[in-house]
Amino acid sequence: MTADSSPTPHPAPATPYEWIGGEPRVKALVDRFYDLMDLEPAYAQLRASHGSTLDDARQKLFWFLCGWLGGPDYFVERFGHPRLRARHMPFSIGIVERDQWLACMDQAMAETGVDPALHARLNTSFFQTADWMRNRAGN
Repeated sequence: MTADSSPTPHPAPATPYEWIGGEPRVKALVDRFYDLMDLEPAYAQLRASHGSTLDDARQKLFWFLCGWLGGPDYFVERFGHPRLRARHMPFSIGIVERDQWLACMDQAMAETGVDPALHARLNTSFFQTADWMRNRAGN
């Protein structure tokens, strides 16, 4: 508190990575995302595209999101440029998979308490990226 009894303003986070709460919060988001994908029937087609285990995808998304949000570039250090579209070409991605991915991530962000303003910004960015990843016409 300052002398006039108003709260001292906090500096704005420099990156979305800081805003979300750093590595532990990115990990919580990714874990909730894949837990939901594994549990919720609404994400069945998305889950089916991931094979028998989610461990590899879970780790790679965590590494990717850390760097994409402005934190450590774990993914780039291990694999080089993300080349997202090229890396996802082996998977059939249509509107259904895009929409299930987005809904699952939206639910994970809500359930892990991502700040509403950041949540909205990320939803916009996630939609643009997920739509660009589609490699199959139609649903």
